[in-house]
Amino acid sequence: MSPKSCCTPGREHAHAEPGAAGAVLLGLSPTVRRGDPAARRAARDLVDIAGGRFLMGTDDPDGFPEDGEGPVREAEVAGFRIAPTTVTNAQFASFVKATGHVTEAESFGFSFVFAGFLAEAVAAVSPAVAGTPWWRAVSGASWRSPEGPGSSFADRQNHPVVHVSWNDARAYCAWSGTRLPTETEWEYAARGGLEQARYPWGDELRPGGRFLCNIWNGDFPVHNTRADGYAGTAPAKSFRPNGHGLYNTVGNVWEWCADRFRPQGGEERAMRGGSHMCHDSYCNRYRVAARTRNTPDSSAGNIGFRVAADPS
Repeated sequence: MSPKSCCTPGREHAHAEPGAAGAVLLGLSPTVRRGDPAARRAARDLVDIAGGRFLMGTDDPDGFPEDGEGPVREAEVAGFRIAPTTVTNAQFASFVKATGHVTEAESFGFSFVFAGFLAEAVAAVSPAVAGTPWWRAVSGASWRSPEGPGSSFADRQNHPVVHVSWNDARAYCAWSGTRLPTETEWEYAARGGLEQARYPWGDELRPGGRFLCNIWNGDFPVHNTRADGYAGTAPAKSFRPNGHGLYNTVGNVWEWCADRFRPQGGEERAMRGGSHMCHDSYCNRYRVAARTRNTPDSSAGNIGFRVAADPS
């Protein structure tokens, strides 16, 4: 399997597009209403990050050199602002209400969902991704219905929005007067001021036995003990924040960044942070230097985003 498909499958992994009909509408842009109170709120509570130099990347032997995690190199970043949390379902719903935006998952008619979250009837008609059968292409899955027909985000208002593509994230940014962070900005902020630490809080995954992020615990993909309190996504402000006041920069959901994925090039965009499906048996990408990629029109039940902005 490819390193990408085990983390988040892309549109190219679906040989069929269940539920899709007719032309697919791509690159949808919101109608921006100047002075929209919801848009102002979305950009108001960002954290100011002073610029500086830091050691970016890792040569960790448990890392993935093929992902371009290393070598460790000095990087410089100018001051910027970044959201303390990923965009939540409630925030994204305000955006959709204000603009009428239709996500690419809704346009395509399907998105990718972890099989263990599906109702039996839904799983039975949802094609598995080759090589990673725990991923299913689910007709009707979207941010509104995270597990497909019959599911809802209603009881997860403060959870990260998922099933959003890079293009969807950019549309939200256009409405809210923000932007996606660069990979350099994301890693600088996610480290919370700690130089070359494996995690945002240090080098030990569970210091003193405490759970500090939402990842898979147990035997992947057959049994999740939920020892950290969650099977799927956790509320966006779960666990303690890092030294810059940012929550869940590792685990929970993958976060889109502005950049194309380098050094491989191409159209794929970078994602950072890992997700609630990461497990050290196959994908320990919940380390702060870890990264993966996907096409800008792809979406899944473990992909979200956090916004950034230039200094005010």
